[in-house]
Amino acid sequence: MPALKLCVFDLDGTLVDSQHRIVAAMTAGFAAEGQVAPMPDAVRQVVGLPLDVAIRRLAPGIGGLQIERLVEAYRDAYFDPRNDGEGPEPLFPGTRQMLDAMEADGWLLAIVTGKSRRGLLHVLDAHGIRQRFVSLKSADDGPGKPNPTVLLEAMAEAGCTGRRTVMVGDTSFDMETAVNAEVAAAIGVSWGYHDAVRLQAAGSVIILDRFDQLPSVADGLVASQQEE
Repeated sequence: MPALKLCVFDLDGTLVDSQHRIVAAMTAGFAAEGQVAPMPDAVRQVVGLPLDVAIRRLAPGIGGLQIERLVEAYRDAYFDPRNDGEGPEPLFPGTRQMLDAMEADGWLLAIVTGKSRRGLLHVLDAHGIRQRFVSLKSADDGPGKPNPTVLLEAMAEAGCTGRRTVMVGDTSFDMETAVNAEVAAAIGVSWGYHDAVRLQAAGSVIILDRFDQLPSVADGLVASQQEE
C-alpha cells in the first residue's frame, strides 16, 4: 500500500475569493462600533490571522473589551442574511478541477484556516465540497497561524508525517506555519493577499500561478524529501 500523502490548504485567498465580503464586513463592523474603518488594503494584509489578532493589528490603540465588540460586530456583518442574495464567495478558477486531480493522484486533502468553524463550514457547504477534506481546522480549534499546532493536528488526523505533507497558501502566515510544522514544503499561490516577496521571505519554496500546476509540483516536492 502506497504511503499516505497530505495536501493542506488555507481557505481565504487560496481556495476562495472572499476579499469583497471580508473587507465589507470589517468596514461595517468598525462603523457599527463608531470606529474609523481600516483601509481595504490593510484588511487584506491581515486575512489569515485569528479575527481578534487581525483586529488588534488594524486598531492597535483600542482596548480589549472594544476588540471583543469589534469581533462580534464583524461576525454580525459577515453572516448578515442580506448577504445571501449575493451568492457564496466564489472559488478561484480551477479549484474544483485541482481537487479532482489531487484526489485522483492519491492525495488526502485538509484545510487549516484562521476563519471560524462556522465561517469555514458556511463556505464549504455553499460549494458542496466539505466532504472532500479529511480534516478541517479553524480558529476555534487552537492557536492561530503561524503557530503550527492545528496543522500538526490535521496531519495526525490524516495519519501523515511532515515529510509526506505540503501546505498551500497565499499569505506569509501560511508559509510560516508550514515551516514551523516542518512539512515537506510550503507552496505559495500568486492570486491571494500577500505578494511573492513576502511569501518567499516566509519560506515558500515555489509560487503557483495556476492550480493545475499543483499536482505535479506537490508530487515532486514530496518525492525529493524521500530521496534525502
